[in-house]
Amino acid sequence: MKLSSDISAIVTGGASGLGEATARVLAARGVRVGIFDMNTDRGQKVADEIGGIFAKVDVSSSQSVDEGLDFVRAANGQERIMINCAGIGGGMKTASRKRDTGDILAHDPEFYIRIININLIGTFLCASKSAAGMMSLEPTEPDGERGVILNTASVAAQDGQIGQVAYASSKGGILAMALPMARDLAREGIRVNTILPGFFETPIYEQMKPEVKESLRAHVQFPNRFGDPKEYGELAAFMCENAYINGEYVRTDAGARMPPR
Repeated sequence: MKLSSDISAIVTGGASGLGEATARVLAARGVRVGIFDMNTDRGQKVADEIGGIFAKVDVSSSQSVDEGLDFVRAANGQERIMINCAGIGGGMKTASRKRDTGDILAHDPEFYIRIININLIGTFLCASKSAAGMMSLEPTEPDGERGVILNTASVAAQDGQIGQVAYASSKGGILAMALPMARDLAREGIRVNTILPGFFETPIYEQMKPEVKESLRAHVQFPNRFGDPKEYGELAAFMCENAYINGEYVRTDAGARMPPR
C-alpha cells in the first residue's frame, strides 16, 4: 500500500515510545494519522505536531474503542492502516516465596488480567473493529488490497524472562493471532502482520536503573545498543507498503535473546 495523503491510519499507544515514532513516520509520508492513547496531554501534543487527530481511548474497552474510531473517522475517514502499539509491562512470578517471612504467594490474578486485557484484548478489539471498517472500502491496488493491520508483540513472546509470565503470555497471544487473522481477512484484501521489538529507548526502559539497562544491552549483538523508536516506525512503514508480507512476524532486536533474568 503506497503511503500518501490518500491513506488514513490509526496508531494505538501513539502518545509515546514506539507508537509515537510510528505516528511521526507515517505523518512524514503524508498519511492522515489518528492517535489512540490514555495520556491526553501528550497524545494531543503529538497529534498537533504531526497534523493528526487524538482520541482518548482505553483499548481494553469495546465501547471506548468504538467511540475513538467514530471520532477519528469523522475527521480522517475510514482508516486503511491500523497499527497496535498500546501496551503495558510489569513483572510477577507465577508463584513466589517471601524472603523475610517464607510465605508462599500465588500470582495476583488481577495483575494478570489487567495485562491481558490491555495488551492482548486491546490489540484484538482494535484489529477486529478496524478490519470490519476496512471491509467497507474499495480496494486501492489492482490485487484487491484494502488495508493493513500491524500488531506489536515483543521478543518476550519467545524469550520471556523470570517474572514475565503475564507479559509474555499477552505478547505470545498477539504473536499467535497473526496467521489466523491474516487467513480470516485474506479474501477481503486485508493483510495482518506482527513486529516483535527487542530493547528500544522507550519510557519503559528509560525508567530502568542504569545497571539493569546495561545488563540487557550486553545481550544485544550488533549494533550493540538499544533501538531508536524511529527504527521501529520505519519497519512498520515498510511492512505497510510491501504487499507480499502477510501473516508474518518479524523480530527487530539486533540479534538479542533475552536471558532468564
